[in-house]
Amino acid sequence: MKVSTRGDYASRALLSLALHADGQSPTSVREIAERTALPQPYLEQILLALKGAGLVKSKRGVGGGYTLARPAAEIRLSEIVRAVDGPIQAGDFGEPHTDGACDHDGQCVLLAIWAGAGDRMRQYLDSYTLADIAGIAEGNTAWP
Repeated sequence: MKVSTRGDYASRALLSLALHADGQSPTSVREIAERTALPQPYLEQILLALKGAGLVKSKRGVGGGYTLARPAAEIRLSEIVRAVDGPIQAGDFGEPHTDGACDHDGQCVLLAIWAGAGDRMRQYLDSYTLADIAGIAEGNTAWP
């Protein structure tokens, strides 16, 4: 299981918005790229995916940019990763047979274990909101 570069960059971009948000003024892609040291062209693609997922709003023109679509306390890390990486799972192996009809030596047992690992990762990422992560980054909350 691995969070992709897109998942990491999306999380970093939204964390930057959460850390510097005043709730009103949009932040330009250039500003986010500078704060996070992320490549601007790639960041633009990621922000479009996040907008499509309803996690950010955009404003065009002079003074335009991006803002969080909801309060940071309502955006879970798992939502961010899913928006750019798809479902959070240990692999794409299918569902195990639970009635003893497994065709191959132990395969169904392993499928159940992989599914459980994906569930645990999802639950762990669900346990953090952008507000939680911002609090940790600002030194107001203990590190995980």
